[in-house]
Amino acid sequence: MADVAPLMLDPALQMGSNAAPGKTMPRNAAGIAKVAEDFEAFFAGLVFDEMSSDIEPDPITGGAEGEAMFKSLLNQEFGKSIARTHALGIADVVQRQLLQYQEVE
Repeated sequence: MADVAPLMLDPALQMGSNAAPGKTMPRNAAGIAKVAEDFEAFFAGLVFDEMSSDIEPDPITGGAEGEAMFKSLLNQEFGKSIARTHALGIADVVQRQLLQYQEVE
């Protein structure tokens, strides 16, 4: 796999420039790994949401509003499961880039 180019950010968008008070980005490897895994879970959850958006509600279960809510929650859990295994590899790339960006070893 080719090495990903260094992360190039607009200075106005860099971490910490406009961060909410009391909320700082993790500066250690464990915290960065968690952030990267959470990003992969979020992304995978969005993919599952998009994939299941055209699926009609099941007439057996009634297809009420609750089904749509629980489908979204199920898709989030699918995303978390995918992220725990690093199946997509997104977390690895994000983690490597954040470590390089923050110069954490």
